Amino acid sequence: MSDPRNRPHITVGVDPLKPSLLALAWGADEAVHRHLAVRLLLAVPQEEHKGTPHHVALHQRGADSLEAAASFVRARHPDLELTTHLIDASPALSLCHESAKAHMIVLGTRRLSRVEEILSGGSIVVPVTAQSDCPVVVVSDPEHITQDPPYVVVGVDGSVSSLAAVAQAMEEASLRGATVHAVWAWPRPVFPHGDESAGFNERRRLLSESTAGWADKYSDVRVTHEVVRGHPVEELAQSSEHALSVVVGRRGRGGYTGMRLGSVVHGLLHRAVCPVITVPTPPGN
Repeated sequence: MSDPRNRPHITVGVDPLKPSLLALAWGADEAVHRHLAVRLLLAVPQEEHKGTPHHVALHQRGADSLEAAASFVRARHPDLELTTHLIDASPALSLCHESAKAHMIVLGTRRLSRVEEILSGGSIVVPVTAQSDCPVVVVSDPEHITQDPPYVVVGVDGSVSSLAAVAQAMEEASLRGATVHAVWAWPRPVFPHGDESAGFNERRRLLSESTAGWADKYSDVRVTHEVVRGHPVEELAQSSEHALSVVVGRRGRGGYTGMRLGSVVHGLLHRAVCPVITVPTPPGN
């Protein structure tokens, strides 16, 4: 029998203090859509040597949280293949390592401020999103399923990373019977110059080209396009206010601390009111 750890799976990071039910539900539902297994991972920070009273208490709290998370997922999808893993390691580093073999990482968030992210040892969203080898989904708010038809927003700017985001958005929309709304947010210049109309037309052309190649593979997905003037974070957050999710590409990798992240991705993690899916640039680009 093959090792279940090597099967395609979606990993959900479990918070030892309070598991995010929204993240657990999103990850479990996504696994059902994709016919994948779910792996619940909880890492207990190695603050002290094993066996000390404090470490034993942390480990027990983690075990209790992991069991509560597993019970929630089993109740939601009884037939879903599910494994749980409690390890002694840095949560951020263990999830980054996990991303090399996971199809997707799903995280909840406590919506820490930017200062808290840097100072808090428990912050994992930014370093994992910055360094993951697979897409990372941060779920702080539920999917908006009241829209008819439901839709997924993807940010496009002509870069290789945004083309990877388009591919992810098309796949997500096809799985959910949704449409894709592709948005190119064009920042306003400090000093107006050039032909504004020509600039809009050129970006509309590039935006259309960015999504044109997917019509054959995802013939069931309708795509709409919009070029808007404004800050990408604000415009994408506004466009995705009632969306299932917003998908953006990530350029490069984080620095040695894992805390470097593009301003658009970082801003959306704080601003968006739907799940944020960050897609790494494919290797070699």
